[in-house]
Amino acid sequence: MSRAHGGPDAAGVPRWDFSTNSNACGPCPQAWRAVQASDASRYPDPGYTELRAALARLHGVAEERLVLGTGSSELIARLTAWVARGGGRRVWLPTPAYGDYAHAATQWRLTRVATPAEADLAWCCAPSSPRGVAEPTPWASLCQARVLALDRAYEPLRLSGSPPSPAQCDQAWQLWSPNKALGLTGVRGAYAIAPPGATAVAAELADMAASWPLGAHAVALLLAWTRADTQDWLHGSRAQLRAWKAGQTALLQSLGWTCLPSDTPYFCARPPRPLDGNALRRQGIKLRPTDNLGLGGHWRLSVQPPAAQAALHQALDPQP
Repeated sequence: MSRAHGGPDAAGVPRWDFSTNSNACGPCPQAWRAVQASDASRYPDPGYTELRAALARLHGVAEERLVLGTGSSELIARLTAWVARGGGRRVWLPTPAYGDYAHAATQWRLTRVATPAEADLAWCCAPSSPRGVAEPTPWASLCQARVLALDRAYEPLRLSGSPPSPAQCDQAWQLWSPNKALGLTGVRGAYAIAPPGATAVAAELADMAASWPLGAHAVALLLAWTRADTQDWLHGSRAQLRAWKAGQTALLQSLGWTCLPSDTPYFCARPPRPLDGNALRRQGIKLRPTDNLGLGGHWRLSVQPPAAQAALHQALDPQP
């Protein structure tokens, strides 16, 4: 099973990177300063006392509902393992979807089923990846699964549409990974919020982690995430991303691409003819193919600033 991802690859860091969903307005200055100032010469507090309290205040939940993880992918793997250890054998996955849901299910030999009602574990990402839209399966159907996991990695980058309601979110395990929204994807750190009444399960999931799952840099990132000035910066970045998105979609449409609608600063698009991604990569431009995400013939592009868009335009439609 492919573990392909956007961002740097064997050829190094792309000059113009449309392949990763990191906030193109970043890195967030407040978070970046906090990461740089963190003390990596010492272990963090093994109980993460300050961080857990700050995250609980941010979300208005009891600290006992929080589970810290090295990243959303690690939490996906850990939650899948917990379901399988408890006798779960069936999983429901949206299509298209982030590949790590299926990868974790495969490692634990979970059988994929056709409806959430048949599943011991169901996954939902809102907004979704790679499409950046709401999951079309009705919420009531999703909640028929024994365990429902809601991946909220892209909620902070939502540019339009409505998020699930608080009541809906309380029916699911919520996974948060703010590094994309803050433009600092190289710092790995995430957390899950258990549904009310699932604190015993949260404690079990916490016990399944290795000691010190978060290093000093991740602690600094997540603490910065809880600050009001960081959230103010994020709010301002969304306004900028909306403007850049309008320009980028108009550019591609002028070249004959079909751009699918999205609520996020990334979207999927089909070129008018097959695209040579390797040739683009040699020109310093990287896009994300979506074939291994369940959407053949399309490419996912994150919204980038005008200079990157100009480079993409030149590569796709070189003028004599």
